[in-house]
Amino acid sequence: MKPILLIETSTSVCSASLALGTHILAQRQTTEPRAHASVLAVFIHQILEECRLKATDCAAVAVSGGPGSYTGLRVGVSTAKGLCFGAGIPLIHVCSLELLAQLYIDKFMLEEPLYICPMIDARRMEVYTAPFSVRNEKDTGKTAFKEGPVSALCVQHGSFSELLNQGPVMFIGDGAPKCKELLVHRNARFANLESHANGMAKAALRAFRQNDFEDTAYYVPFYLKEYQVKQPKKDV
Repeated sequence: MKPILLIETSTSVCSASLALGTHILAQRQTTEPRAHASVLAVFIHQILEECRLKATDCAAVAVSGGPGSYTGLRVGVSTAKGLCFGAGIPLIHVCSLELLAQLYIDKFMLEEPLYICPMIDARRMEVYTAPFSVRNEKDTGKTAFKEGPVSALCVQHGSFSELLNQGPVMFIGDGAPKCKELLVHRNARFANLESHANGMAKAALRAFRQNDFEDTAYYVPFYLKEYQVKQPKKDV
């Protein structure tokens, strides 16, 4: 099959990868703040050039469609839609939390937790999160499956108690560190893990095989919360 281009811009990290099945052919990443708009197109050009391919040689474009940073999602989705329109290839949506859970499974999982709870920072003590379990798929091995709704949660003492009382829960993502002092429980585990487009490969492959494509013209990111404009401080 042809490779799938993967785009991830839902957090402060901006990344892009090219995957053939679940094998990553090329990748780029930056942690430079607010650099998404300036580097994403460059990353994609470099990846395709490195593999001696054009956008039309790809099977599809998969984009991390939220929840996450309002500005980051807009950059990633608008870029993905432009590529799909220009190359005449389909668009695939991947949940930003799912790719984080899959990254943990692929890179760090030694002992299997009961649940994986990715957390994307939503400012103050709020995070975007959802519980994921680990399942075995015939073709792709250990895979993340969402076991509950995606929510914007204000974390406090007692949050996730129902899950934690059942067994080990792994908290990951850029929203997890700020919650560590509140989630004091014998079953709470934490791992340092940043978002990366590589985590989209399995979900994108599954969606492609199932012809689960988005309507490119009308697709919008899953923002979950409305964008809040910061008011400038008045001079005293």
